[in-house]
Amino acid sequence: MSDVEVVKKLVEKYQLLRVEIAKIIVGQDKAVETILISILAGGHSLLVGVPGLAKTLLINTVSQALDLKFNRIQFTPDLMPSDIIGTEILDENRAFKFVKGPVFANVILADEINRTPPKTQAALLEAMQEKSVTAAGNHFTLDSPFFVLATQNPIEQEGTYPLPEAQLDRFMFSIFLDYPSYDEEVEIVKRTTSENVETVKTIISKAEILVFQKIIRKVPVVDNVIEYAVNLVAKTRPKSDKPPEIVNRYLDWGAGPRASQNLILAAKVNSLLNKKFSPDIEDVKAVAHSILRHRIVLNYKAEAEGVTPERIIAELL
Repeated sequence: MSDVEVVKKLVEKYQLLRVEIAKIIVGQDKAVETILISILAGGHSLLVGVPGLAKTLLINTVSQALDLKFNRIQFTPDLMPSDIIGTEILDENRAFKFVKGPVFANVILADEINRTPPKTQAALLEAMQEKSVTAAGNHFTLDSPFFVLATQNPIEQEGTYPLPEAQLDRFMFSIFLDYPSYDEEVEIVKRTTSENVETVKTIISKAEILVFQKIIRKVPVVDNVIEYAVNLVAKTRPKSDKPPEIVNRYLDWGAGPRASQNLILAAKVNSLLNKKFSPDIEDVKAVAHSILRHRIVLNYKAEAEGVTPERIIAELL
């Protein structure tokens, strides 16, 4: 199959995925699109929203539409790193045997990831970056593809532990889920209070995802688009080369090089899904908010004056 045929198949499968997910999830079109872009680009996503917005249901639905092994980890204050990675036990022959934890899957739902202490959160760091884990002195490579899709409640702070910057930076996207519109909420209530139960078909196989991820890496990008992405990220860094006044005034830290890499990867996927064979600056802009919002650190002035990451990113764009 030629590269052009693979791209056509990718677009076709993406449209089918959207139809299947819409059977269960009403609205949240931008969130669904962004999750699928992160999966096709091989990245991880953090879903942020108040309770009841179907964050967990959305991830479950996406995993059902993909022919991948799925594990859910409910993050709680007493969760230990061994509960994620695995642990050694004595077998019947009095020899130590490593029992793999739930991280050994293709799709990991890290539910309410900020409810567990940093020591346990850090158990995912190596898995997210290196696609491998080290346990009991042994190195284990995780199966490909591998995605962490995490959820977080932004309003309830009691008993939570903010994610460290190093952990946040490993998420390709931070996706905000907002309340549904009036019509969408009417439809949600109709669907969830009747006896009709929709089922989701598997649309994309494991082998197809790996082929799609490979073709995305092959998409050519002209230098001026890469330079735009790198300049955009550089402008988020206070006290660097000529950042805008709003950055010097309201930010303590800006985004690192991983943001530039993710902007280009996500722009490649966005361009293919819009039937373009190379991304342009508009594709970079389309994904910039979700990639940058969790990578810029506001200072006390921004907090006091109600300045949000969205406002700063909008001004930079």
